[in-house]
Amino acid sequence: MARRSTKKFEFGKGIYYFEINKGYQSSITIKRTTKEKALEAYRSYSKNQQKVMWLGKWDGKKFIESNYEEALAGE
Repeated sequence: MARRSTKKFEFGKGIYYFEINKGYQSSITIKRTTKEKALEAYRSYSKNQQKVMWLGKWDGKKFIESNYEEALAGE
């Protein structure tokens, strides 16, 4: 059986992303449109999940604000 390819979407410019690792080669990417909502959702997921990784804000080429602590301080 063929495996499903990953990331069947493109990152949206100006949107915040974080990723939840659910096990061996299984992860979920979550997006939020505002910084406040993204930080709130990240905190909520990090309480319940063990492996949550903050990706940051996509600027079209790379992630900016990719350090969670700095993003939190700038809020």
